[in-house]
Amino acid sequence: MKTTVIAVVGSKSSGKTTTIEVLAEQLAKRGYRIAVVKHIPESNFTIDTEGKDTWRFAQSGAKTIVSVASNEIATIEKMDTTSFSLEEILHRCRDVDFVFLEGFKKLVGKNHDIPKIVTVKSAKEALEALETFKPILAFTGLYSIETLNLNVPYLNVFENRKEIVDIVEKNVRK
Repeated sequence: MKTTVIAVVGSKSSGKTTTIEVLAEQLAKRGYRIAVVKHIPESNFTIDTEGKDTWRFAQSGAKTIVSVASNEIATIEKMDTTSFSLEEILHRCRDVDFVFLEGFKKLVGKNHDIPKIVTVKSAKEALEALETFKPILAFTGLYSIETLNLNVPYLNVFENRKEIVDIVEKNVRK
């Protein structure tokens, strides 16, 4: 099976992480291998912890630090990623069936090769999303837009876990 990339986009605190958690959990139960790539807009963000050995290695000049534990491996690469292409990001996700992108609105917005699930907090956000994001598989989020006639399914991820995963699987079989 070819890797399927799906972007989950929406405003801050609109339910993107929750939506991906549900999708990852349900798809993993169906036997799929999942990767998630999260966009972090803070310019000086680091996943490293000040004072730890990995942080000290980076401070000493190491550009790549690999940490190996009995249950996981983590790689920290110090570099400017502001001009990264989507392909460069996805290259890091190997041997998986699905890659979910959280955020990356500017990178994936009108990219017709990447289907989107859009999380919304208002009817206005839903209407704006129809202009901004193509194609949209479904809407989900903290605001019910069921009363709007958008010709795109709206699903509450807590109540409609199976349905949203079915939509994602159906997209793969196209």
